[in-house]
Amino acid sequence: MEESVAETAGMVTELMPAAEEEDEDDDDDNHDDLAGRFLRLEQEQNALLQALPPFGEPVSHVYHPLDYAWEPHCDFVRRYCRTPKRVLFLGMNPGPFGMAQTGVPFGEAWHVREWLRVVGGVKKPPSEHPKRPVLGLACRRAEKTPSRRCRGLDVTAFPGTPGTPQEVGSHHKAASVPGGREEEGRS
Repeated sequence: MEESVAETAGMVTELMPAAEEEDEDDDDDNHDDLAGRFLRLEQEQNALLQALPPFGEPVSHVYHPLDYAWEPHCDFVRRYCRTPKRVLFLGMNPGPFGMAQTGVPFGEAWHVREWLRVVGGVKKPPSEHPKRPVLGLACRRAEKTPSRRCRGLDVTAFPGTPGTPQEVGSHHKAASVPGGREEEGRS
């Protein structure tokens, strides 16, 4: 099997033990379940996106979090995309302190790590903007724009919605595609 550029890059965060264990009877190798099918579809779409011609000016860096943050992304999908959803939040440009750090759409590191309990290693992207370093789940910065925050999975965004990540995740799913950074580091 070929080793991707992201696999040769250094790790940003090591695997962290899950605070709450999933059911032991879950089969992580079952690729025919909904989460497995969703992950395969994302990989296919990601390959198609990477085959597109590169962006021109003013874009200087393109982050592909599904490459370098695949582990936490898979953990997120396997935890919260087990059943069909009524709502899909689709993002088009991962925030520099959200999905670009964690691999989780609309997912700031604190929300992903502490509230969603997502775990996994995050690698350095092959081309990293100096003003937007990838720190993974250890990132302490937060998105300035509320719409980029983990609001799609945050119970405070939906009054009357049950309060645990599992309860919110039973009705909602968030997804995003890669985005670019200008020379100054803006999205």
